[in-house]
Amino acid sequence: MFEMEERGKSETVCLQSVTQPDSLEANKDGSNNEDYDPHLYRQVTAPTNNLETLVHLLKCSLGTGILAMPQAFARAGLVTAIISTVLVGALVTHCLHVLVRSQYAACKMRRVPLLTYPESMSASLSAGPSSLRGLGRPSAITVDVFLVVYQLGICCVYIVFIADNIKKIVDPHYVMSIEIHMVIILIPLLAFNLIPSLKLLAPFSALANVLTFIGLGIVVYYLLSGKKSNEPLDLWGSPATFPLFFGTILFALTAVGVVIALENNMKTPKAFGSPCGVLNTGMSIIVVLYVAVGALGYVYCVSECSDSVTLDLPQGPLATSVISMFAIAIFISYGLHCYVPVEVVWRGYLLPWLQRSGSQRLRLWEYALRISLCLITFVLAIAIPRLGLFISLFGALCLSALGICFPAIMEICVSFPDKFGPGRIRLIKDVLLFLIGIVGLVAGTYTALLSIIRSFQPQPTEAQPLHA
Repeated sequence: MFEMEERGKSETVCLQSVTQPDSLEANKDGSNNEDYDPHLYRQVTAPTNNLETLVHLLKCSLGTGILAMPQAFARAGLVTAIISTVLVGALVTHCLHVLVRSQYAACKMRRVPLLTYPESMSASLSAGPSSLRGLGRPSAITVDVFLVVYQLGICCVYIVFIADNIKKIVDPHYVMSIEIHMVIILIPLLAFNLIPSLKLLAPFSALANVLTFIGLGIVVYYLLSGKKSNEPLDLWGSPATFPLFFGTILFALTAVGVVIALENNMKTPKAFGSPCGVLNTGMSIIVVLYVAVGALGYVYCVSECSDSVTLDLPQGPLATSVISMFAIAIFISYGLHCYVPVEVVWRGYLLPWLQRSGSQRLRLWEYALRISLCLITFVLAIAIPRLGLFISLFGALCLSALGICFPAIMEICVSFPDKFGPGRIRLIKDVLLFLIGIVGLVAGTYTALLSIIRSFQPQPTEAQPLHA
């Protein structure tokens, strides 16, 4: 998940309130909402065309998630993982369509050109069944909480990733614990996270994207040409570890934090969700890439797959250069991802409170917030330095809710009371999606937390066999 300046701008638009243009004042009457098309009233600076939007969608899905796919395949089994990746990809794509359609319907009801994800959730519930209408404001706060937790979770993953990869480079010369490597990178991370402007981050972001694509190309070359493991392949996997696979694949595939922003910033937004549009095309390419890297990586290392496939590359100058590329790219992306929770907390909660209290040290408070959020991710990463389990945990916990449950609830509410289709098929479908999301959230979170706890327990040895 590596982004250029445009993605950062898009997420900022997605996370901030949108001012309604004066031209809409004439439409604030009792007329039918079907007469109002939000797309016609959007005022976007430098809108993106279809190809640019597709490129952004691909960029934000190629990062630590795709590098963790070989280990995910090891947890699910080769055949099960291939089939499940395609099925989860189809599920995620459908839920993203549901999210975009529901946001559009919420904009029509509110007669505004744009709404953020939390605002869309609030507007949808306010128009739904009477039992849910009082949850409008709490639901927006809930979405904000999940967004912040998810983005901070990504930052935790990135700290562990950087430290793991630096350790692999340094270990042949001088061995240090992973925690020491995290402490060493803390000060640069704090300094980088204090940069307040996305414009200043843009050149670094461009460099991160170049390094990412070069690194992925070299990784695929190694997987195709390197010596494969002679260990027999597990084709079907185990139900006990499948929830970890589910969490990882959700983390890798679900670009829920950016999809609404990308659609909101398009020159032709109707082309985003069309049958052969940007979303379907982009997700198809992404699923193919993830299946390819996951399968090739699993065949390459079988049960010995590390949290990131870069850690399985053989020693050598080329492998060292790949690891360095990804470490630098992830370091840069940390600042971009931490920018999102800063914006949510600062603009949505802390800044309004400070303005009401008459505080004059707004810049100082903003820097304090940036440092605090960075330290939170550092403490979590150093306490639980398990990259793969972190990915599974935050994928299952946050993206089951943000990517599946919440869009299903939104569609139920915007379709209420008489837009569920023949036999109320849409209602049945959304209830099933919600249940799938809840099962994935509970099972994935429980399995990831249990695995994290077990990873800290001493392992039995031959001298000390494990007894029932």
